Amino acid sequence: MKNKAFKRLIYGFLALFICISNFSFRIGDPVKRDSTGTGFKIKTIVIDPGHGGHDPGAYGSFSMEKNVTLAIGLKLQKAMQKELKDVNVIITRDNDQFVELHKRAEIANKNKGNIFLSIHCNSLASAHERVIVDYNKGRHGKKVPVYKTVSIPNRSGKGVLLLVYGFKRTGEQLEAIRENASILQEKNYKDYYSDSDDPTTAMVLNAYRDKYRKHSIHLADLINTEFTETDGRYSNGVKEQSLHVLANSGMPAVLIETGFINNSQEEEYLNSDEGQTEIVNSIIRAIKQYRREVEQTAP
Repeated sequence: MKNKAFKRLIYGFLALFICISNFSFRIGDPVKRDSTGTGFKIKTIVIDPGHGGHDPGAYGSFSMEKNVTLAIGLKLQKAMQKELKDVNVIITRDNDQFVELHKRAEIANKNKGNIFLSIHCNSLASAHERVIVDYNKGRHGKKVPVYKTVSIPNRSGKGVLLLVYGFKRTGEQLEAIRENASILQEKNYKDYYSDSDDPTTAMVLNAYRDKYRKHSIHLADLINTEFTETDGRYSNGVKEQSLHVLANSGMPAVLIETGFINNSQEEEYLNSDEGQTEIVNSIIRAIKQYRREVEQTAP
């Protein structure tokens, strides 16, 4: 009992310390200055192409999300290595392999990433409608309709969407449900995603995540601005979702829905070299702006 009480006390002090630090957490001063006096530097960026292997993600008419995200991810890595020569750029997968969600976050955390970018394609679920397919002869010769439920593809979705981690699970949207679904394909997933019974531990974890939340939102806003103002893309905005891949990344993290793969026009764009290059360049411009701000250097 004494050990348990002491543990709770330590957790309580730690949570209080993190919470207090959050009040003074500003975009211009994300972390304490290092001992060398050179200030905070973005040293590592982690790129995470969504899905892969036996997890194809969303489907278009001729392509799969896992292939589009990999193509964009590899182009982004190459461009960053050219444009940000002093930054270590890591990619969670460089081929068609399935990487479990918790391992994607582990890769980012073990490499001490400063930014985590998860690349995805969006999709709208098909609508279901009951239609009359035949008639049977009923009593007194009256026709009785025979119904069948059919799936009607919804191809009306368009534009980009930027997601950052949100604490609340109530009212989870389609994006969160879809992106978290691959957890069920992981072995021993319950070992990684079970909620803690210790309220003090939960308090610490939430405070820790909140430390990066403001920066995640700001970075997402910068990327969104590049998409809309530079590329002229339609945007569905910056939203908070309970996404495991973001929740377990100990750094500013953004999930980028680059477009709707089940929209024929956007699918063409997402698979074209021109479209992928445009997406990559917009992300890099936003990263450069974000870097100037957090490193407090002149433009």
